[in-house]
Amino acid sequence: MNSSSVQSLAGVADGRPVRLAVDCMGGDHGPSITLPACRAFLDRHPDAQLLLVGRPEALAPAEGWARCERIAASEIVEMDDPVEVALRRKKDSSMRVAISQVKPADDGRAPADACVSAGNTGALMAVSRYVLKTLDGIDRPAIATVMPNEKDGYTTVLDLGANVDCEPEHLLQFALMGAALVTAVEGKPDPKVGLLNIGEEVIKGSDTIKRAGELLRSAADAGLLNFHGNVEGNDIFKGTTDVVVCDGFVGNVALKTAEGLAAMLSSFIKQEFTRNAYAKLAALVALPVLRHFKHRVDHRRYNGAALLGLRGLVFKSHGSADAFAFEQALHRAYDAARNRLLDRVHDRIVESLQALPAAETPVPVTKTA
Repeated sequence: MNSSSVQSLAGVADGRPVRLAVDCMGGDHGPSITLPACRAFLDRHPDAQLLLVGRPEALAPAEGWARCERIAASEIVEMDDPVEVALRRKKDSSMRVAISQVKPADDGRAPADACVSAGNTGALMAVSRYVLKTLDGIDRPAIATVMPNEKDGYTTVLDLGANVDCEPEHLLQFALMGAALVTAVEGKPDPKVGLLNIGEEVIKGSDTIKRAGELLRSAADAGLLNFHGNVEGNDIFKGTTDVVVCDGFVGNVALKTAEGLAAMLSSFIKQEFTRNAYAKLAALVALPVLRHFKHRVDHRRYNGAALLGLRGLVFKSHGSADAFAFEQALHRAYDAARNRLLDRVHDRIVESLQALPAAETPVPVTKTA
């Protein structure tokens, strides 16, 4: 990371309010969802400021809001736009303008500390990578988010769709970034990392997974990671490790499966408690328990995935998010900026890639002040 990138978050530590750039036009619903979410976020975070990006007429309801600035953008990246369209043709899109707010200016400071968008995932990743570039030592950014576990906590999982095919070195980089994320946001100094596989045994899995396991064990031997070993899909929800690493194809399937299962279980419970008069009476008695259950499995609470590995903080919200879910994404971005996630990821990557044998880390690291 160059010096200007490091300085872009210096203001957070200096007491300057955390500033988030928001792509208000992205997602399935646009300003009808993003603006109420932003209003609620500002009410709950008196030390935060928002840069609302979008078409002027769409941002009109935010006129006069305190700690809020509106930035005009004439175009919108639609949810079905190809990546090429978002990257090459829509250069004044709300998505691109919002991401640009995270890029440091000539004085070394960025207008915003993080960016949040509910837009097209592929476009968001491509535009973010083009505008912000990747950290030194990182081949590919990864998408990371949290999933609930039975320990009443969270398991951070990455990658969730940015990279369908991965090399072992990429999985090592994901592990380092995921550990830095958990340390920064959750305050765990030595988070436990697991490699998602079809079994716990070292001999199981594809050649890529076996080689990734070797790299992760080498990193653990060097004191760079707290590597638990292979984990299976159910370990995500057991809370066996703090971080679970996988390629984007597997991670995305796991995420969507978990969301679908939670929705199905909630539907089943509702059906059973409304089946007849006796069931409805039982539902009244169990109402506090049912509400708590619904709260714990509500996927909206976990909305907001970090795009790790970039020279700036970018967070992805579900495209179908409602105002409550989008507000959670804003909160995650705020937390990451306040805890200097960008600097922590950079420091861990530099330290780790310099300590590992050169043969295992073919990407050179150029550390600057």
